[in-house]
Amino acid sequence: MKSKKYLLPAAIAGVLAMSLTACGGGGGGGSTNGGGGASGDAANNLDGRGPITYVQGKDNSNVVRPLIEKWNAEHPDEKVTFKEQSDQADQQHDDLVQNFQAKNPNYDVMSVDLIWVAEFAAKGWLQPLKDKTAISTDGMLESTVKSATYNGTLYAAPQSSDGGILYYRGDLVPNAPKTWDEMMQMCDIAKQNNIGCYAGQFQKYEGLTVNAAEAINSAGGKIVDDSGKAAVNSAEAKAGLNNLVQAYKDGNIPTEAITFQEEQGRQAFEAGKLLFHRNWPYVYNLAKTDGSSTVKDTFKMAPLPGKDGPGASSLGGHNIAMSVYSKNKATVTDFIKFITSEETQRFYATQGSLAPVLTKLYDDQELVTALPYLPVLKTSIENAVPRPVTPFYPAVTKAVQDNAYAALKGEKTVDSAISDMQAAIESAGAK
Repeated sequence: MKSKKYLLPAAIAGVLAMSLTACGGGGGGGSTNGGGGASGDAANNLDGRGPITYVQGKDNSNVVRPLIEKWNAEHPDEKVTFKEQSDQADQQHDDLVQNFQAKNPNYDVMSVDLIWVAEFAAKGWLQPLKDKTAISTDGMLESTVKSATYNGTLYAAPQSSDGGILYYRGDLVPNAPKTWDEMMQMCDIAKQNNIGCYAGQFQKYEGLTVNAAEAINSAGGKIVDDSGKAAVNSAEAKAGLNNLVQAYKDGNIPTEAITFQEEQGRQAFEAGKLLFHRNWPYVYNLAKTDGSSTVKDTFKMAPLPGKDGPGASSLGGHNIAMSVYSKNKATVTDFIKFITSEETQRFYATQGSLAPVLTKLYDDQELVTALPYLPVLKTSIENAVPRPVTPFYPAVTKAVQDNAYAALKGEKTVDSAISDMQAAIESAGAK
């Protein structure tokens, strides 16, 4: 899931995200696995004001800098500095972990993928958003609020959501496919036009977990059950993974797609090299405005195809969280309120085609006129399924990536890959 995960939960937002924290307490509590919490004084010092640093992945859509300029103009004594990370979700995660472990007070507030909330909260690194640091979640999409909550406590604020979208060549495909089988049948059109048929994110990283989860969930399978136990060893999960494996084997997923993350796939689609492309809503704005885009006037968007209708997008997105080590928590609280305001959420949508987290914006006629894909995004969100919700997520996603990738490459059969995936998830603690 792309670190920025530009749109709302599963769509007008993503990615498809999550939260956690086993230790409650005003300061994030103690560590459940060696992370270490803040001292009582640091955790409970909620009145500090002054300059802060905001940390986020690469600002590809140029939404962060204009917002910070606006904030700084209005808060000259509490200016925000933007610490821009790379565009790689795994690198962003590791950077945050390293700075949390170092108790860096200069990483005050950060954008976190939904799937990291539980991990970071459980380790005592996130300041609970309650009492003096409380923010209102009224009017926010329920799924986004849940993604920011761990053990009944809000540990982050919904910032943007994400859901998978099918981009397709409207000039070559009059009507979007409603099922996976329909889409595969349309691959003859791609061959006739000497282009690739379908690509998502199939490199061995978090994006492959997203794509594999969508394939498995859309076929009626699960990776973990509602209690967090491994549940992937099923006929449905095997059928879902087999859809991807067979498409790659047949060439309907082009060979080079095994190297694609979000940006490589987007660029291939914009260059006219793909008939269908699974990506996040952020692509809409870039595909429409990039000077190099050859599809700006021809591409369309649809829900991901599933077994009998819309597929199950992975719920994505980002939340904004406060570090327990920040010394200026009152300023951070106000900045979080600024980011989650209706004005900022509208800007996210119009400037970066990032999905808002406010329910009312989905039906806002002005926004729908400017962003006609919002109804598609809404369908994506309504059919979205979270990636595995578990404190052991890093190990679980590795199990999914490693085995799905091996199956795609033909190094394992689908049956072996699913069996090994189940065993690895159980070994991680989800049993």
